[in-house]
Amino acid sequence: MQKLLYFIAFLCASQNLWATNYQAAQGDVLRVPAPISGEHLTVKALGKNWPIYHKDGQPIAWIGIHLNVKPATYDIQWFAGGAASVNQAVDKLDVKKGDFRISHIEVAKKMSSFDEEALQRIRADQASIKKAYKTNVAIKPQWPEMIWPVRGIISTPFAAQRYVNGNPRSPHSGLDIAAPTGTPVKAPLAGKVLLVEDMFLNGTLVTIGHGNGITTVYAHLNKSLVQVGDELKQGDVFAEVGSTGRSTGPHLHWGVQFNGNKVNPKAMLPLATPEP
Repeated sequence: MQKLLYFIAFLCASQNLWATNYQAAQGDVLRVPAPISGEHLTVKALGKNWPIYHKDGQPIAWIGIHLNVKPATYDIQWFAGGAASVNQAVDKLDVKKGDFRISHIEVAKKMSSFDEEALQRIRADQASIKKAYKTNVAIKPQWPEMIWPVRGIISTPFAAQRYVNGNPRSPHSGLDIAAPTGTPVKAPLAGKVLLVEDMFLNGTLVTIGHGNGITTVYAHLNKSLVQVGDELKQGDVFAEVGSTGRSTGPHLHWGVQFNGNKVNPKAMLPLATPEP
């Protein structure tokens, strides 16, 4: 009995009993300071492990909330140390439903109703993008905050419910920024080019891997200025804005996948960053 009581007391002493409650909406990216310290610090939330970065000596986890995650309360589980020294903590994450707008576009019939040949190409395009998303990149940014890839007007926000020729489609997985054809597109974060391809719906598309499960995609480009395997520094120009694929005017479609989660690109910018 004495040994059991000692073990329970040890567990209580090794855990942070004062949980912090964080709130976020679908598509957000949280910066969560570590409530504990120690070697081999890890954090898990929403069924996944998340990268931990350091800023001013403070370990901070970045956690991406998938666009489709169910609104509910989730645990943020922290662990540090080894078998001989255990330190644990659990914070709380309240995910709320996002406030997303409705978006209607009108396009040529061939871009909304597809024959078998078009469907096969669309499926192949999607497979290429998914493969790029799963490609590991040996880059570890010290701090993954991004810059705007282009300056313009946000024409379609993240997660807008799309209607194409009056028919509902999947929520918009990125952010559309309207800008003149030929406007330079800059890398928002250092990375490696994973995919350059002309696609049926997305037009000319580039995908860049940034390490730690962060991948960005850029569609409807006028042209790409890079090849697969090229490495980019933050701010490097790699493409031009265009209107290729299914597009109603020149703009950049900018999407972000973080650890397999579709997140709002704006959530990867420094907090309180103004519109582009």
